Amino acid sequence: MRRTQEDRSAGTKAALIAAARPLFAERGYAAVPAEEIVRAAGVTRGALHHHYGDKQGLFRAVFEELEREMTADIREAMDAAGDVGSALVLGLSAFLDACEREEVRRIGLTDAPAVLGWATWREIETRHGLGLITDALENAIAAGALPPRPVGVLAQLVLSAAIETALLIANSADPAGTRAESESVLGAWFAGLLAQNNGPLA
Repeated sequence: MRRTQEDRSAGTKAALIAAARPLFAERGYAAVPAEEIVRAAGVTRGALHHHYGDKQGLFRAVFEELEREMTADIREAMDAAGDVGSALVLGLSAFLDACEREEVRRIGLTDAPAVLGWATWREIETRHGLGLITDALENAIAAGALPPRPVGVLAQLVLSAAIETALLIANSADPAGTRAESESVLGAWFAGLLAQNNGPLA
């Protein structure tokens, strides 16, 4: 059966991402020339420009793919929680586990803010992670485990805390110690949020 133009385009885009992702993860964005990527993908430089505009556009596609995969893994961990109160803790742990992978540290935490700009990086992080946190908070409120709160604001704060924790760990001289301290602090914060009262946030 003959491949359609749409199939060929999808195949070319997938080949570029598959070639670029391990190169970006191993050496970083700046150290990987576009010519090396297109050679590894078995496509032309024109194909890169047609589908992604330039190397930065391809990097964004790689980062988006990585974010989608992480989001799916974190959602699975949160869905496996025994109760709505533990979903945030398990989600945070799954997120920090992912951030220990070299490709996530290099692509997602080191290069993405510099290559894409802080605002774009945060927009992508928010688009992929915010829904998970919002769902967990809404479920907790519906189950009576969390007093009614402005979910949109609270979800943004939880997401920001998770991202800052990942950055702290990635840049720490003692990643294991920093992670343990961070999870202890955030665990206490989550426990406070889930307390059965309607008082102000601590």
